[in-house]
Amino acid sequence: MSENNLLTQKNLPVAIIGAGPVGLAAAAHLAIRKEAFVLLEAGNEVGSNMASWSHVRLFSPWEFNIDKAARQLLSSHGWKAPNNEDIPTGLEMIENYFKPLANLPEIKPYLHFHAKVVAASRKGFNKVKTQGRDELPFVLHVEKNGERMVVEARAVIDATGTWTNPNPVLSEGVWTTEENSLRNHIFYGIPDVLGKHKERYVGRKVLVVGSGHSAINTLLELGELKDQVQETEIVWALRKSKLKDVYGGQEQDQLAARGELGTRIQKLVESGKVKVLTSFYIQELKTKGSQIQVIGSHENELLYLDDMDEIVSNTGSRPDLSFLREVRVTTDSSLESTVELAPLIDPNVHSCGTVRPHGEKELRQPEKNFYIVGSKSYGRAPTFLMATGYEQVRSVVAALVGDYEAAERVELDLPETGVCSIQRNSCCDSEQSDQSPVTAEAVSSCCSTVTKPAVTKSSCWS
Repeated sequence: MSENNLLTQKNLPVAIIGAGPVGLAAAAHLAIRKEAFVLLEAGNEVGSNMASWSHVRLFSPWEFNIDKAARQLLSSHGWKAPNNEDIPTGLEMIENYFKPLANLPEIKPYLHFHAKVVAASRKGFNKVKTQGRDELPFVLHVEKNGERMVVEARAVIDATGTWTNPNPVLSEGVWTTEENSLRNHIFYGIPDVLGKHKERYVGRKVLVVGSGHSAINTLLELGELKDQVQETEIVWALRKSKLKDVYGGQEQDQLAARGELGTRIQKLVESGKVKVLTSFYIQELKTKGSQIQVIGSHENELLYLDDMDEIVSNTGSRPDLSFLREVRVTTDSSLESTVELAPLIDPNVHSCGTVRPHGEKELRQPEKNFYIVGSKSYGRAPTFLMATGYEQVRSVVAALVGDYEAAERVELDLPETGVCSIQRNSCCDSEQSDQSPVTAEAVSSCCSTVTKPAVTKSSCWS
């Protein structure tokens, strides 16, 4: 397949956008079913988003991190699987799983790096035209090595994720000129505090914003840095009102490493090494010389945090929908998730982390044969894990090849979080509950509409 003409085949392939874990899994499922595909990756390597946090260890063991079809393909070429119980870092995922999979003869010829999809449409039609639309191929406009090319496909699987599109620090969710001007002092993601980014934080006053596992990983490393250099100051600002909501299931969590994160951050907070501000909503950032002033609402009053040297923003991310403007894609108005998933994953409703199994049916778009999968399908909801994405693409690929029985079948089994908030009238309502956490077994017995529990979002999932 030439660089200047990616596709000249009469039988058009399925185009996969993004060669992260879910995109690679989609390629593996298509390869096993002998279905033509092309895999387009904007970065210079597979798992390029994960490479940005390669130093972080996942909390899920290898058992949940390898797609079944990918394992089958790899094993057929003599690949030795890692121990199911070991917990990899992002780097180990890339080196021991993504790269061997990408180099297989069933995948490598169809994988293109530095291939950024900048627009998607139907051949000859814009978004408005309806008659005959479904019979036309998709066209993907791709920028590759400075040149614009067009890739035609019979179906599209968008697995681009959300990691490279972070939310702003401000609680209103809007980008401001002031925040953009401070980009050199704000890290969006999980910095390598004890490694290549150490000089940026050592002996500095650092504000960590966020309450998820990304923030916990950042804080734990900053705590170790403070042990080395006492002058390092750590401030943790989170919108949640109760720290116990952040600590999670701890020893009740079926993923021990995830439960341990909650235990470790609780010990760090109780040690007094971190100044914690709960129910803190950032309204404004200002430059004060070489430092940052953070202004926010705390207990119904304005609070000024002065003399911040650095900010680490762990406030989540959002899907990039800009290149999908000319295809008929709909998303939930609040979560920006796939519409059918929204009531299953809305964090305003589901504090249990419980998500009913779903597949091709829930992922369908008004544009026939166009699917958004992986963390992007969850929009801004924070409860995604790789195993969920693997099940999504298994079901989608089955439908694309006409195996509707397999598409409708559920093949997802995930560990329990071990924690959920209960209100007087409902056990699956808002995380603002004043009640104590209870076991997942109690949750499943009362949340009768939930078929399977899902795991909470990894601190290192993109």
